Amino acid sequence: MAAFAQSAPCWVDVQLSDLEAGKRFYGGLFGWTFHAGDGMPFADAYSEGELVAALAAKKDGRMPTTWGVYFSTDDILATVALVRKAGGQVITDPVRAAGAGVLAQAADPGGAVFGLWQAGERAGFEKANAPGAFCWTEVHTRQPERVDAFYEEVFGFRGTDVELPGDDGTAEPFRIWSPAGAEPGEDTAIGGRAVITDAFPEMLPSYFLTYFAVADCDRAAEAAVRLGGRITAPPLDIPYGRMAVLQDDQGAAFAVLQPAELLS
Repeated sequence: MAAFAQSAPCWVDVQLSDLEAGKRFYGGLFGWTFHAGDGMPFADAYSEGELVAALAAKKDGRMPTTWGVYFSTDDILATVALVRKAGGQVITDPVRAAGAGVLAQAADPGGAVFGLWQAGERAGFEKANAPGAFCWTEVHTRQPERVDAFYEEVFGFRGTDVELPGDDGTAEPFRIWSPAGAEPGEDTAIGGRAVITDAFPEMLPSYFLTYFAVADCDRAAEAAVRLGGRITAPPLDIPYGRMAVLQDDQGAAFAVLQPAELLS
């Protein structure tokens, strides 16, 4: 079992109303295969035989249809205490997921929800930073100063401010996070923070956006539409490659990134 560094993103899952429809969509988009126990309301997703994510049937229809990201912790009780101390909210207290590990859910001061995972028999995903697998996560918030301080205190992240091109061609503020003990910068970054500007409706809440690597961003966007999904931000070149923001056929948002090294 490969171990994850403290506070590193280690797992992603999506909550869906229709689990079988989710399998068809993500199987068609990423080539994932699935395994689920008899009668279990979730399915583990595999890319080329390696565990990459899970699809879960919503227990309550009022729950959001969304992708969630989990950060690794060696001591989930201590991390939950830090969440409260730093001004966050604990949504789900630590609960054991059989022998796989212990999980909790929390929200930062801006309201963005994330998970915590203390590994047991399952460390997290087995494949990352390769086509068909998780490659990045970022929180979108209206309260960057409060949120930056929160993640620095809870996870020990160290930030580096960069500028990314916006939809209108102007630069947008962005902060990349490096884990504690690492030299801050692009080479060590494991996630980031974006600002929700006044250009977006006030009702849009803070959220985490999960990215999956793909071999061809434009083809992935076209495939998502063909499978019943939507393109919410069309393919765009950024310093790290080419990306697009999509929704699946049930409304869960995610992004795809064609890394720069895969651009011809």
